[in-house]
Amino acid sequence: MPLPRIRTLLVGHTVNAIIVYSGDYVVYPLVIYSLGLVWGFVVMAILSFIGCWLTMKFYDWSKNDWLGIEAIKSLKNYEGKNLAARWLAWALRKSDPVACVLLSIQYDPFIVTVYLRRGRFGGMSGRDWRIFLFSWFIGNAWWSVVCFSGISAVEWVWKFVKSLMG
Repeated sequence: MPLPRIRTLLVGHTVNAIIVYSGDYVVYPLVIYSLGLVWGFVVMAILSFIGCWLTMKFYDWSKNDWLGIEAIKSLKNYEGKNLAARWLAWALRKSDPVACVLLSIQYDPFIVTVYLRRGRFGGMSGRDWRIFLFSWFIGNAWWSVVCFSGISAVEWVWKFVKSLMG
């Protein structure tokens, strides 16, 4: 792999990680904590939609696979010894809807859509929009419940510890 390609992937992954992790582990929990599950979900779903849509627009405009997603599509063909990876590869080969659900729990709608779309850098087809919106809903519903559950658990532990202290 040539050095400019490695540099592009390094910068792409670093910037994406900063955006995703700050959103998922700072902004999302704060909004869910502040607004509750329902309104927190609504606000974060809107912000997620805008962010992922703008990222998709930039990805198509740049015509550069700065996350290596196109290369990762080869995961569908994994036949190594790792049982979990083989199971995931099998599931990804069997059904795009199953792949969409599984990937939406782990990744944002931008990554899921780029992974599942049939073309490269050509804008969003009707199928791509359906994937994007389905992934957007699944991912935000999942992460809202995860954040709410985590916040509720921390609050419960805090109250329990406080009650022990007097």
